[in-house]
Amino acid sequence: MNITIIGGGAAGFMAAVTAAEKFPNAAITIIEKNKTVLNKVRVSGGGRCNVTNDPTDLRFFVKNYPRGEKFLRQLFNQFNAQDTVDWFTKNGVTLKTEADGRMFPTSNTSQTIIEFFIRITRALNINVRTSISISTFAVVSKNKEPYFLLKSEQGETFEADRVLIATGGHPKSSGYEWLQNHLFEINSPIPSLFTFNTPTNNLIKLAGVSIPDAIVKIVGTKLEYRGPLLITHWGFSGPAVLKLSAWGAKYLHEKNYEFTSKVNWVPELSEDEVREQLMLQRQNNSKQQIASHSRFEIPNRLWKEFTTNAEIPDTLRWNEASNKHLNRLVELLTNSQFEVKGKTTFKEEFVTCGGVALNEINPVTLESKRIPGLFFAGELLDVDGITGGFNFQNAWTTGYVVGTHIGKPISIPTQP
Repeated sequence: MNITIIGGGAAGFMAAVTAAEKFPNAAITIIEKNKTVLNKVRVSGGGRCNVTNDPTDLRFFVKNYPRGEKFLRQLFNQFNAQDTVDWFTKNGVTLKTEADGRMFPTSNTSQTIIEFFIRITRALNINVRTSISISTFAVVSKNKEPYFLLKSEQGETFEADRVLIATGGHPKSSGYEWLQNHLFEINSPIPSLFTFNTPTNNLIKLAGVSIPDAIVKIVGTKLEYRGPLLITHWGFSGPAVLKLSAWGAKYLHEKNYEFTSKVNWVPELSEDEVREQLMLQRQNNSKQQIASHSRFEIPNRLWKEFTTNAEIPDTLRWNEASNKHLNRLVELLTNSQFEVKGKTTFKEEFVTCGGVALNEINPVTLESKRIPGLFFAGELLDVDGITGGFNFQNAWTTGYVVGTHIGKPISIPTQP
């Protein structure tokens, strides 16, 4: 049996390795359009590869997928985050868990993951071809089973009994045209995981300042997320913004990325509690200059900006502060508003919302419902997770599931 995998990313390699182990008599080929493979693995997590997220509570793991939660829930019964950790460990790649739940190789470099996959594919005699872009495919009948003829832009033809398409997400619908030619339903791709551009934001001069805990909301909606927030040269980033962008991907696309965001810099306290704390400062630290000593563990530079915007002079002491001063400060601390005008892709970790519609896919095997022998995996599917290793987990899970089923006899009747 010839198995051809189109796409040399995380899902493609996981499927290839799994298929080689499950079906040792199969001839397996990975075809990648770029000169190198596993390119997203290389850049993920700042070059460290955020392999997955802490599997301590698998019941809620699937809640980190704005699109595809129900679909993945079934697949996680076959291969989940704990299985991923165990699988890499069994193969000699140990992982470590950071405070926020993200998991990385203990070596702290993505090269560990890349070298592992290169090594194991060679050991399993998996053929890896690069710089070949598959542009079309045809399905013919051979011994009453489907047979695939794949053609590349370079003029080369490949034959296969089974095919996995794991080409990743595309920023434009044109990237899916070759699938639409076979009448596959494609949900239009739109960006997910991006930062907010706030060009009129007077805080951008504080680029690099971060807050460990803040709530970011999108005004006029129920969309909000709590977590670390980073001030950048162009606006806001950090997990709170990136995760919010994933949940709000469709809405923000419809708004053309122009909307109002609201930030609560002290989310552990209510507005009344913040006001009460400030009044206690006026009572207990009466002679202390307000601008010179930050409160609520807010970085000094940011606190100084808040006091300036609250029209509190640098020399003003707590016992000189009026209720008006304190009310302005409370508003800034709990209800800062910023006009967002556009987005910026988060580093090189491009993620899309959209792709092959899930109703096209067998939810147990990831085989096409219409073309037997054709499988899909990874971000090509209309599944996407928030930042933190969840998109790679989608790749490992779907790749493993396909690898488990791709060599089995065809059970879906061939279309006439």
